[in-house]
Amino acid sequence: MAKLGFIGLGIMGKPMAEHLLAAGYTVYVCDLLSEPVKELCSKGGVACSCCKEIAQESDVIFIMVPDTPDVEAVLFGGGGVAEGIRPGSIVVDMSSISPIATKEFARKLGALGVKMLDAPVSGGQVGAEKATLSIMVGGKPEVFEQIKPYFEIMGKNIVHVGDNGDGQTCKVANQIVVALTIEAIGEALLFASKAGADPAKVRRALLGGFAQSRILELHGERMIGRNFDPGFRIRLHQKDLNLALQAARNLGLSLPNTSTAQELFNAVAAHGGSELDHSAMVLALETLANHKVSG
Repeated sequence: MAKLGFIGLGIMGKPMAEHLLAAGYTVYVCDLLSEPVKELCSKGGVACSCCKEIAQESDVIFIMVPDTPDVEAVLFGGGGVAEGIRPGSIVVDMSSISPIATKEFARKLGALGVKMLDAPVSGGQVGAEKATLSIMVGGKPEVFEQIKPYFEIMGKNIVHVGDNGDGQTCKVANQIVVALTIEAIGEALLFASKAGADPAKVRRALLGGFAQSRILELHGERMIGRNFDPGFRIRLHQKDLNLALQAARNLGLSLPNTSTAQELFNAVAAHGGSELDHSAMVLALETLANHKVSG
């Protein structure tokens, strides 16, 4: 049985690693924080002091960290994966980062005889905890087939999109859809509330029609209940939309509504809300309207 490594044990990474442990795999773990490492070790995980040690011990290394520079540091920084990895190993980056950087990381690992998949996920903390994540994979088909059994432990909708970088491109597209849908739901509930209707009843009615969506179900409820404890933080969605807008500039492409959604996130962040759940975008719309959805 392959030995697995897992680097990054945040609100997404920790439950994902737990599922691998529960499936009976040996999982070597590493994180900047000691508490999740201790928790996973109590469930059978093996603590490692650095990413290099993870690479020395593991056949397949999963990475789940916040941003492109973090992945680069994990892979190629001092004490990083590249210093300890063996030819024939596989790196699976499940973070959401730059597609361009991903292609370069895959090239550099390939020069070391290491295969790489980019496999960002969608589904948030709930999806990670329930093992229902959507996983979008870029890389060689034969490597995807080799790693697919592990993906099936962590998620449900698993799609091989294309070559290295294509998984990250798919995730950026996903984040555009999610941001614009959050904005649309915020506007709809704000409109209903301002017009004097009960937004909770409006949401229930919409869930039975063509406007139904998972975001309306979960984030619409958050907006009405004023529950903005983070499942997916605004600052992380800002990062993803920055990737979209930077790529759009390089492609000579206009993404006007993506830009608007980013400015709404920026407005919430400017008022100290960068650590709130991304459904808190509605706070910016409420400020513009001088009205609260729950009002």
